[in-house]
Amino acid sequence: MFPKTPFLKHTENPNFFIMAGPCAIESEEVAFEIAGQLNNLSNKFEIPWIFKGSYRKANRSRLDSFTGIGDIKALEILQKVGKHFQVPTVTDIHEAHEAEMAAAYVDVLQIPAFLFRQTDLLVAAAKTGKTVNIKKGQFAAANAMEHAVRKVEESGNSDIVLTERGNMFGYSDMVVDFRNIPWMKKNNYPVVMDITHSLQQPNQMSGVTGGLPELIETIAKAAIAVGADGLFIETHPRPSEAKSDGANMLPLEQLEALLEKLIRVKKAIL
Repeated sequence: MFPKTPFLKHTENPNFFIMAGPCAIESEEVAFEIAGQLNNLSNKFEIPWIFKGSYRKANRSRLDSFTGIGDIKALEILQKVGKHFQVPTVTDIHEAHEAEMAAAYVDVLQIPAFLFRQTDLLVAAAKTGKTVNIKKGQFAAANAMEHAVRKVEESGNSDIVLTERGNMFGYSDMVVDFRNIPWMKKNNYPVVMDITHSLQQPNQMSGVTGGLPELIETIAKAAIAVGADGLFIETHPRPSEAKSDGANMLPLEQLEALLEKLIRVKKAIL
């Protein structure tokens, strides 16, 4: 069962869908540069896509870390991208009062992994009527997502997506338990694999998150092979210049080759 949202009703399309874009909205120029390439690849490979960008980064290690260019300015850029390319957009919210504001500009409200148990946040997102993408907490087992799902459903919204993004391993590393994908699919909603955040190395001594982007292809192939419905990909034309999470981003120029390989994996398991 897929959500009522038309852009996720892809049961006749054998391909997965992608949520892709920069970690944070840095500027209109960068957002459109990334979205333009994503749109071209979507048309080429017939892959449904959703443009992703955080309008504000609330979970930062250091006080001097980049958090955004201004909430409304960033949300307006997301809205412009959506209208220009006729593509749905997704952004994360952090507190309940943000839900209504963000819902005026985007199509999907994302619940950050650290906040997936926050009842007020889930209820507020649900009540907007938008699609709600719930990321599984880094500290949680797959079955914990059932309770997050029920909170949204019981608030009157069955338009839900679930995202796996790895679990903490030790103090500064992440691992992916691919059993979580079929287990989360038992909730009867699409399951997405976040192939970039799952390769983060957080809590570095510098206060800047590290990452292992060389393993993006490995994680992505495995996710498709075990049945992920979609992939969450943070990408940037110049990751070394990205304002946030550049260490685990996929360089935009490498996305086409990756998608070609993943489509072959998908066809092999059909």
